[in-house]
Formats: sequence, C-alpha cells, structure tokens
Amino acid sequence: MLANHRHEYIMDQLEKKGSVQTNDLIEELKVSAATIRNDLNYLHKKKHLKKIYGGAIQIENKAFNYTNFHLREQESTLLKESIVSEALSYIKDGMAIMLDASTTCLTLAQHLHQFRRLTVVTNGIYTLLALKEMPEVTVILIGGIATKKSGSIEGLLAQDMLNYINVDIAFFSGHGFNMHSGITDFNFYEVELKKLMLSRAEKVIGLIDSTKLGKNSTGT
Repeated sequence: MLANHRHEYIMDQLEKKGSVQTNDLIEELKVSAATIRNDLNYLHKKKHLKKIYGGAIQIENKAFNYTNFHLREQESTLLKESIVSEALSYIKDGMAIMLDASTTCLTLAQHLHQFRRLTVVTNGIYTLLALKEMPEVTVILIGGIATKKSGSIEGLLAQDMLNYINVDIAFFSGHGFNMHSGITDFNFYEVELKKLMLSRAEKVIGLIDSTKLGKNSTGT
C-alpha cells in the first residue's frame, strides 16, 4: 500500500474513533512497526494528528486536508458556481478539455451538457459519473490506482497514459493558493499527476475561490 493511502486510512480511522493504536494499524495495514511509526511521525509533523504513547489521537478541527470528497463538495457551493460560470466561457464545441478530480471541476462537469462533440479527459471518478449520461461528451478516464476517499485516480499507469494525450484547455483546482507557492494540495501523488496533466494542455485555467486564498498545503 502506498504511503498516501496509509495516511488516508489513518486519518479516516481518527475521524471515526478519535484515536488509533500502533499495533492495530500494523495488523490492519499489513506493514511493519517501523512503517507505521514513520507514518505517524509524518502526520504529527504536518499537524494532522498528535502522537501519544502507543498510537495517536485526533487534533480537533485539524483534519481538513483529509476530509472526504462528499464533504468538500458541499463547501462554498455558490463560489464554485460563480467560478464555473466564468470558466464555461472558455469552452467551445468540439474542444478537448481536461478536468482534475477536484469538487470545483466536478461542478464544471455538471454544466457541460450544453456543448457538442466535447472530449473530456479526467482522473476524477465522480466527474466521470457526472458526464456518463451526456451524449455529446466523450469521456477519457485516466487509468491507475483509485483513491476512494478523494475520488481520484493516480499512479504510474495514469502518468504513462497522459504521455499520449493532448487537450485544448486543462482546468484544475487545489486546497490553497498563495503568491509564493502558487496552487497547492495535500496529496503529493495527485499533485505530481496534476502537473503532468497541465503539461498536456495548450491553455491552463485554475479554478480558485476566495476561501482558498492565502492557504497553503504540503504539495506544490
């Protein structure tokens, strides 16, 4: 299991239980004690949890970075609709566009029924589901490892597939934006995939609402 998948599992258990035990994680994740210690040390340093003897406890209101997709989908809905309204003006019939797995790009996808002969490349599982009933939209789903909690697909298979794809516009979002780091996100693996996705586009458009300005995250 990849490190980011273990981190998501640990944070998910903390959200459910409030605490985790090292021995339980070793058994559940089928990894060594050293691996779990490294995972807990990493998450502790990032202030996602607090290490205690024999495990870790949840830090109150500090688990946002690992919030599941459906909870993020319900946040800032009016701001997302406003941004999407502007983004739609860049899309024309017959284009090929790319959407990342963000909730803002999902909102954009839900409005694409108005276009004809559109091709959408995405690593978003929920984006695919939103587009599957639109007859004028051809969807290319980037293959790889499904990250269930964030609703995204990532990994080397996804990266290899992107080497054969070119699009007119790539739309993407992130956890935060600041002038020093640009757009940042919490999942290193998804950030690397996103960079490659953007490199395959003629034009790149970031969909960032005001709640993300000044925020930072671990990956850039």
